[in-house]
Amino acid sequence: MTTSPNFCLKRRLIRLPRFLRVIIALMMRDMATSYGRSSLGYLWAVLEPVGAIAVLSLAFGIALNNPALGESFPLFYASGYMPFMMYNTVQSQVAAAMRDNLQLLFYPRVTYMDAIFARFTLTVMTQLLVAVIIFVGIIWLDGINQRISVPHVLIALSVAAFLGLGMGVLNLIIIFLWPSWRHIWSIINRPIFLISCIFYIFDALPVWVQSILWFNPLIHIIGEARVGFYTIYEGEYIVLAYPMLIGAVTLLLGLALLRRHAQDLINS
Repeated sequence: MTTSPNFCLKRRLIRLPRFLRVIIALMMRDMATSYGRSSLGYLWAVLEPVGAIAVLSLAFGIALNNPALGESFPLFYASGYMPFMMYNTVQSQVAAAMRDNLQLLFYPRVTYMDAIFARFTLTVMTQLLVAVIIFVGIIWLDGINQRISVPHVLIALSVAAFLGLGMGVLNLIIIFLWPSWRHIWSIINRPIFLISCIFYIFDALPVWVQSILWFNPLIHIIGEARVGFYTIYEGEYIVLAYPMLIGAVTLLLGLALLRRHAQDLINS
């Protein structure tokens, strides 16, 4: 008698601890709801940053002879855009984690922490895969031959993910307590793209501008990523403890508020 693959998969999942079973089930559900409804599915996750990087490269390639670092416009913009995308996608997806899984939270085995952790894990894995595809593709297509410090790049993406987690959890509960915050945050978040040194470098800015933009945590994250791609770039202004601190404070504050108001949110 032949055993179906679905039966084997279910039997293996049953053997896992409860926490892992719930997380995997929620991740599979999020994959189906986030990407399964589109005809291109996961391909959209790659096409969006590819399109943005291509537009930036074309626009600035016409106006400038060379990028601020190196010789490849796509690599320069990708080194700034992908850490930003990691942060922005994680914070927006985590903020919607409970809203998208609200019906499942009525089950006693599914907690709000399960929903948040599953959404965070799936989003980070997706963004890491997209980053690898884009960086490898650019290096191969442009024939780039330079030493890349992978640890610096991974550290930058990890800090971006942690910052996104903290902001996402805090926004999740603030939006519940004050629904208008969703629109206010959207307005606040739009100019962040322009002031995060994605298409220019921090060192090239006037000193008075640097003294203001230094407090943008994404400046440090993107700077760290560029240290990984460009050995000549030192990034002396980078203090990764700063975005890590903001991520930790927002995460702890968000979890404290969420613990207090979780039942009200679930019953809303």
